[in-house]
Amino acid sequence: MKNLLILLLWVLTIQSMAQTRSTGKYFATRSETIARNGMAATSHPLATEVALDVLKKGGNAMDAAIAANALMGLVEPTGNGVGGDLFAIIWDAKTKKLYGLNASGRSPKSLNIDYFQSKGMKTIPILGPLPVSVPGCVDGWYSIHEKFGSIPMPELLAPAIGYAREGFPVTEIIARRWAQEVPRRLKYPNFKETFTFNGRAPQKGEVFKNPQLANTLEKIANGGRDAFYKGDIARTIDAFMKKNGGFLSYEDLAAHHSEWVEPVSTNYRGYDVWELPPNGQGIAVLQMLNILEDYDLKSMGFGSAEYMHLFIEAKKLAYADRAKFYADMDFNKVPVAKLISKEYAAERRKLIDGNQAARTVDAGELNQGHTIYLTTADKNGNMVSLIQSNYAGMGSGMVPDGLGFGLHNRGQMFNVQDKDHFNAFEPGKRPFNTIIPGFVTKENEPFMTLGLMGGAIQPQGHAQILINMIDFGMNIQEAGDAPRINHAGSSQPTGTLMTDGGTVFLEGGYPYEVTRDLIGKGHAVSYGRIDQFGGYQAIKYDAKNKVYYGASESRKDGYAGGY
Repeated sequence: MKNLLILLLWVLTIQSMAQTRSTGKYFATRSETIARNGMAATSHPLATEVALDVLKKGGNAMDAAIAANALMGLVEPTGNGVGGDLFAIIWDAKTKKLYGLNASGRSPKSLNIDYFQSKGMKTIPILGPLPVSVPGCVDGWYSIHEKFGSIPMPELLAPAIGYAREGFPVTEIIARRWAQEVPRRLKYPNFKETFTFNGRAPQKGEVFKNPQLANTLEKIANGGRDAFYKGDIARTIDAFMKKNGGFLSYEDLAAHHSEWVEPVSTNYRGYDVWELPPNGQGIAVLQMLNILEDYDLKSMGFGSAEYMHLFIEAKKLAYADRAKFYADMDFNKVPVAKLISKEYAAERRKLIDGNQAARTVDAGELNQGHTIYLTTADKNGNMVSLIQSNYAGMGSGMVPDGLGFGLHNRGQMFNVQDKDHFNAFEPGKRPFNTIIPGFVTKENEPFMTLGLMGGAIQPQGHAQILINMIDFGMNIQEAGDAPRINHAGSSQPTGTLMTDGGTVFLEGGYPYEVTRDLIGKGHAVSYGRIDQFGGYQAIKYDAKNKVYYGASESRKDGYAGGY
């Protein structure tokens, strides 16, 4: 009895400590960052500072985003780099319009699905030369700069070049991830020499340098995007891939181009939520919100089993469509308008049983991604939502000779079993892509940028953040700090049946009663690792007071800063 009383007092003490802030919620959170002239939120402190430096010297939000992303590829190679893809949604204050950029790369033209099937491969290996597709990042930078940039590219890339030469101290969460990524990649060419200290990952606080990446960035700064796609860098990549059994060629790189696309949206309780159309998974956010809009989530309350059950079931339905339809629209007639329509949501909503979890859902699940998201805003009202990724952490493990960066492995996401699948491997095709930038407008004015890293959690995260704010009244910081849920099903983008209902991973902070009630509704529930719940950044614009609110979170190393 004495031990039970001690335990009860301890629980009550912890609960009271969680309530000691003058504002906030029962979960750990902190104040929003608020500033008038500019804002940047990234997952690394140095990148946030670089973005603010660009804004303070007269650059716009687009300039700041490029400079921050260039540095992120150096300081957080566990998630992004010039060897990966990029997507962005940009609010241009002059034209008062949103612009969407798809800067994802295509598969090698000399490779086809017969190669994999002839070798009996049911999936493309996640490491090595076979999953490598064209890296779209650098062309993404120059596409943004050509349309919106105001400061010369050499100035924007200078901070990254400087830190690459002089070194930077590795931060805590990135150091942990780096240590996890290294062992599987040590056998691949140039990885050990480029990203380790004699075979071990740098530890927290150790200074890491990458002079080869500094040289590569200098070539890009001075020679433009063609230096990467048509110059010495492209020729080096071509020779490296040929030498190591790969298919990505100089011709693939030279033919690459980004595309400006129209973002698509749905209205959720008066807010227009914007995402990019496939080959990404952004429209899953819109599908989930459409399904959930008919329920009174506010009355259910944040963290209730009733709300969480409906959210999970809506996610299953949206991801079933994701597995079947989301793919490169140059190769498929993806029914985007139908998928994000209110009428279709009403049809899908009828499939939800309020008391019982669905076990058989036609869905795929892709939980391997590691990514960075950043967002910037300037004094003129421009706002950028940008996401960039190597795909699986540090990518394929393939590091071209002397370039200082690894090639991504996004091609691993192709289906190589079914030639008729929307996402089947084809030459020159963009693979299904998990990384999605988000944007919200209200009454045709910018309201919020948001992004959340981490593979298949991204649409779930976007939807949870928005519901936290719109339905549950949280501010932009609280909405990200609130504990999340991550429903995971099968592991392949093949449209195979999910026959076990999947697993609901809960972040710490939900009471036992909620877990019990979810299990009672037929859900398999488990507690997840911190890296299963993504990493969030956002900026909100307050039109009345003309100020920006910035948010980042403790799941990553970065912060939101303004001036």
